[in-house]
Order: sequence, then C-alpha cells, then structure tokens
Amino acid sequence: MPFAFKKLEIEGLVLVEPRVFPDERGFFLESYKESEFVQGGVPHRFVQDNHSLSKKNVIRGLHFQRDPRAQGKLVRVIGGAAWDVAVDLRPGSPSYRKWFGLELSAGNRLMFYIPPGFAHGFAALTDEVHLLYKCTEEYDAALDAGVRWDDPDIGIDWPVRGPMVSEKDRVLPFLKDLVTR
Repeated sequence: MPFAFKKLEIEGLVLVEPRVFPDERGFFLESYKESEFVQGGVPHRFVQDNHSLSKKNVIRGLHFQRDPRAQGKLVRVIGGAAWDVAVDLRPGSPSYRKWFGLELSAGNRLMFYIPPGFAHGFAALTDEVHLLYKCTEEYDAALDAGVRWDDPDIGIDWPVRGPMVSEKDRVLPFLKDLVTR
C-alpha cells in the first residue's frame, strides 16, 4: 500500500503519509488513489483541485463552505512549509470548536484530510508556500463562509507574528456571531 493513514484526535481528521520511492534521479510518489483512500478512512471523491501561493507570515482562513455543498479537503504542500489548521464546526460534535494543527511541508510530504463540517486555514512559514488541495465539492460563492482566524473562543496558537491577512479574512465573523442559513 503506498499510503499510511493515521486518524487524528478529532474524529474525521486523517493524516496521510505517501510512500516515497527515491532514487538517483529524485523521487516518485502517488498523491492520490481513490480505492486506497476509501480503505484508509477518506471516503470522499474529489471534484476540484486548487493551488495557492502565499508569502511568509500570510494567514489564510478560516474558510468553509456551507451545506448543502460543504467541502472536504485533502491538503498538501509542494513548496515550502505551512502550519495547517482545521476547526470542528459540526454542531453536536464532542469536539465542536476545537482545532487541530500540524506542519505540512515539501520536505515531510504529509497530506491532511479535513472532512465537510470543518473550517480550514493555514499560515505560511517559509518565504513561499505552494499549497495544493483537493475538494469534495465545487466552489459555490453563495455558500462561501468563514470564521475569524484570531477568534479567541477557538484560540488557535498561530506560529507567526504580525501576520498578513486579506481584507476578506479580517472581517469574517467570530464563531459566536456566525449566522447559519
């Protein structure tokens, strides 16, 4: 099996480690194989791929897409390093409002599966970060939503000081003010 799957402390989150085949030319790895992902606890099909480039100290997020087209994401970094975070927004979940973060980098080649019902964000730790993520639903602007990256009720310990944040992310609501529709 070319992947190792580890279920994380918040139900639904999965760390994926691909098997890497290095040789004198470089390396080869499979980044996705549906049959093995389903077997490893990632039961969703992916319908959209995204690529973002961020400069050091940029924070993007916390973003999610509302039902009926909530998105799950399979996130990986192919250049640089990022602190990647998922926040459980599933009402009734025992881990509601809890967050989990880990470093994803081109060097560790780890992937992070975040199921629907979570907000996602990341901080760029290196001069440039190329982050790729597969989505279980196509982007729908009418269902686009988010929560403030610095919400004190969530309390994410971001490993950057003086972050650069977009105007869109700066004015997102706090979780307590989030209006559901």
